[in-house]
Amino acid sequence: MIEGTKNIVIFASGTGSNFVSIYNHIDKGDINARIALLISNNPNCGAIKFANLNNIPTSIISNDLFNDRFKYQDFLLEEILKVKADLIVLAGYLKIIPEEVITKYENKILNIHPSLLPKFGGKGYYGEKVHKAVIESGDGFTGATVHFVNAKYDEGPIIYQKKVEVNYDDDVDTISKKVLKIEHEILPLTVKAFCENKISWKDNKPLIIGS
Repeated sequence: MIEGTKNIVIFASGTGSNFVSIYNHIDKGDINARIALLISNNPNCGAIKFANLNNIPTSIISNDLFNDRFKYQDFLLEEILKVKADLIVLAGYLKIIPEEVITKYENKILNIHPSLLPKFGGKGYYGEKVHKAVIESGDGFTGATVHFVNAKYDEGPIIYQKKVEVNYDDDVDTISKKVLKIEHEILPLTVKAFCENKISWKDNKPLIIGS
């Protein structure tokens, strides 16, 4: 392992396309990191299958843990500490991260959201629901946002955004594909910047040096 290599823990609940995108960038040598662990609440999701095929350690959160906040937070902290995580990436994880975990890893948890936050963010806005809301709003642009996670849902400091035009004939499916393409671009870019210590702060706002 190269000196300075960062340990990343990824959370995913679905297909894991953003997880795969990060993995591919690491595999090509673009990002000096290793995926130390994939955590999921869905044992049958695509992310878990990809991790198993590529010998990435996995950890499944059993449903009973979600009924006990303290057991849930303790389980996550134990798993994350075990692999000495430098960075946590939420790549389509559909459960809430306990505040205790967020506090311990302040400004070390990234999330990707399929809109131009603060628009179409917060509780209930995920996946196709976001794109449907964009169409109904009549907005001419949408996009994706990478932000640090804080205790407020989708309100953490924004690091990077990229927008795409919404055309008159776009539907949920076409917008989803456009936005996903952007996600696969800006999430690895932000992970790379974090791993190279190229995220700085100005006026309490994070920015990528040189972007």
